Amino acid sequence: MPDATLPVPTTDDATVVVPAPGPGPGNWAGAASAVLVDGTFWLTYRVRRPLTEGRGVAVVVARSEDGLAFEEVVQVQREAFGCESFERPVLVPVPGVGWRLYLSCATYDSKHWWVDSLTADSPAELASGRRRVVLPGDDRVAVKDPVVTHHPGAGDEAWVMWLCCHPLTEPGHEDRMTTRRLTSPDGLAWHDRGEVLAGRPGEWDQRGARVTAVLAEEPLTVLYDGRPDAASNWHETTGVARWEGDRLVATEVEPLASPHSDGAWRYAAAVPLPDGRTRFYVEAARPDGAHDLVTLVR
Repeated sequence: MPDATLPVPTTDDATVVVPAPGPGPGNWAGAASAVLVDGTFWLTYRVRRPLTEGRGVAVVVARSEDGLAFEEVVQVQREAFGCESFERPVLVPVPGVGWRLYLSCATYDSKHWWVDSLTADSPAELASGRRRVVLPGDDRVAVKDPVVTHHPGAGDEAWVMWLCCHPLTEPGHEDRMTTRRLTSPDGLAWHDRGEVLAGRPGEWDQRGARVTAVLAEEPLTVLYDGRPDAASNWHETTGVARWEGDRLVATEVEPLASPHSDGAWRYAAAVPLPDGRTRFYVEAARPDGAHDLVTLVR
């Protein structure tokens, strides 16, 4: 079990910060990541519409002084990357360089995904930033939804990525997911350190497990998305896992779920606050089946 003082994003007292782009299932705002830099919250999220209207159509970068009211700074459109859909983006400051936006991009007419990037001097310039494919994936695996942390002075492990991987070798089963740990000296050239989290047979996460946020570094504790079956794709719930030996092991904490519609409570992001609390951003199902991006403090 994690330390009882460790915060987790329960559904109480959540506030909508970005509403779904429309009513009903398939309209989602979320898959967010966030950082607090010099008193300013920087948030990036994906806007998605139903399959008939284009899926993940844009990634938005926004800023806020209080973590609640956000002002859009820049938008990146999927057409600029020649991809069919976006999923989780990650925004990080890069010391001595500027800012980097990692993007999860879907290949047209396939189940394949890759991770791309934009780097610029400021968040406002990211749409026209320097582009570089970070992780291309291949015909055996789709890669997406990274979680990226920075550890200055750690050499070849200065950057750590928790990467969601979907196997493409069995048609009809591409929704399965595992998490791998990667490291990098610069956040661009990555070294795969192996699988560290997978679903557990007979459990609520047996169909897949995707790290979404690092809660604590010592002992290493994370939040992750999981689901029991293929039918639960797109409405995962959130669990807790801790590093044991050479991999992450799920705790016995009951998964956190929205009380509404499909129950989605997923893509949780965690921002440590100066007062010792944590602000969370979560993609949450609402009664009509749409997903809002909500925030709460624990």
